[in-house]
Amino acid sequence: MKKLLILLLTCILALVGCSNGSSSGEKSNEAGTAKQKVMKLAVVTSKDRSLTKGLYKFGEIVEKETGGSIKVEVYPDGQLGGDLAVFEGLKMGSIQGTTMSTGPISSFAPRFAVLDLPFLFKDSETAYKVLDGDVGKELLNDLPSVGVIGLNYWENGFRHLTNNVREVKTVDDIKGLKIRTLENELHIDLWKELGATPVPMAYTELFTALEQRVVDGQENPVGNVKTGKFNEVQKYLTKTGHVYNASVFMISKKFWDTLSDKEKEIITKAAEEVKDYQRKLNQQEDVESFDYLEKQGMVITELTPEEKQKFVDKVQPIYEKYSSEFGKDLVNQLLEAGK
Repeated sequence: MKKLLILLLTCILALVGCSNGSSSGEKSNEAGTAKQKVMKLAVVTSKDRSLTKGLYKFGEIVEKETGGSIKVEVYPDGQLGGDLAVFEGLKMGSIQGTTMSTGPISSFAPRFAVLDLPFLFKDSETAYKVLDGDVGKELLNDLPSVGVIGLNYWENGFRHLTNNVREVKTVDDIKGLKIRTLENELHIDLWKELGATPVPMAYTELFTALEQRVVDGQENPVGNVKTGKFNEVQKYLTKTGHVYNASVFMISKKFWDTLSDKEKEIITKAAEEVKDYQRKLNQQEDVESFDYLEKQGMVITELTPEEKQKFVDKVQPIYEKYSSEFGKDLVNQLLEAGK
């Protein structure tokens, strides 16, 4: 009798264990009927940056609209690696989504570097018109072949120069400065033309490099200067606005292919809603960041129109070199659309 009771108890426990989930560790949704998909979103920016806030907002919308069939986890501060490592993760499917500047993307989809041509857009509104139009959509079509789905363009912002050696008021003041750049050939060539010594490195290594004087300066959107606390190791900021950084919102194709049509629709709509939210947030962040950095003691320098034109003239060889690489038709189409 005792053995029979033990046998019955064992069977009951086994049945309870089976009802709690599969052995693969996949979770059931609230209804307990479907496997929950986990969507890891990785980004190099801090949790306080508008791009990261956009990812959190995206996660809230997707989890709500899917009723929990997709769980979104956000990993800021380069927790899952720098931009190039994250892109590799998207290709492999170990990371499901990100938002990333076009510079690193061009290491995998070369034509995206066309958006990093210097002084291409006069303002953000012009950039939005181009990126949300035919040219932007055409470039997104380059991504599926490298294992990624590009949904739209968020905003990192215009890049500006900081350094800890001297105030930069003219293009001649840049000569000899060691400037950290993106790991991208066009950006390296750009700073060579301006007279600097470019030092490419991952964003995750930048603060330490500035602190230890491995480099004299760097160039980034002002939101990154603030949230990265570069003001602690940099004295001077010049509003060069030399490159407008779109930040592409991307999904791993391997993950995308596991989604139902309904889930794809939800993710696409969420990405569009967050695009507008994040862009507005970034514009506000720019204004607040300049004000904050100035109050923290950074010397903020505005270039005169005459000096700004000298910067533009200095980098014209970049257009000559890369127009043939990207295709003159694409460059001309981009310039025409940006007028």
